[in-house]
Amino acid sequence: MTKCAMTMLLLAVLAVTAAGCGTIYKAAVDERSVGQQAADASISGTILKRYVNDDEVSVLGIEPYTFTGHVYLVGEYETPAQKSKAVAIANGVDGVTRVTTYLLPKKDDPSCGTSDNVGILGKVKAALIGDGDIWSTNVEVKVVQCQVVLLGLVGSEAQVSKSIAHARGVKGVRSVKSYLRVARKP
Repeated sequence: MTKCAMTMLLLAVLAVTAAGCGTIYKAAVDERSVGQQAADASISGTILKRYVNDDEVSVLGIEPYTFTGHVYLVGEYETPAQKSKAVAIANGVDGVTRVTTYLLPKKDDPSCGTSDNVGILGKVKAALIGDGDIWSTNVEVKVVQCQVVLLGLVGSEAQVSKSIAHARGVKGVRSVKSYLRVARKP
């Protein structure tokens, strides 16, 4: 795929994501201020843009999530050099206070393919949405090799525990890694 085509694909994905995530409702229930949400979105967008412009990092394999300046890189890498470069790029963005990785070496696994990951993602999100005690829009879910990664800022430890329990309750989930944090109240 050419660099131009890759850039266009990324811009299309970002536009769809921004349209879906930029709602007034999501901003209202987010544990971060609107200013912090904008700063975090800018950090993630800058990282993605730099990934697109880098020949070594696969923009489709590693996804940045940012919460209060703390960047989480989640996905798969093809080479150790690619992983190192992805982390270095994230660390080089203004506003980044820390980078945490959940990056697995890419591998072919017939027992866990793309359709398995998508199915797990849908079931975990449905469980979170169905729980009236959790603001599901505050919980980001990523599935890598049938392993669920939960990210975000929530209102209480109970929401963290329930989110993890919902993810563990989905058939086919191999493990759950939670990077959920309880937001500090001003």
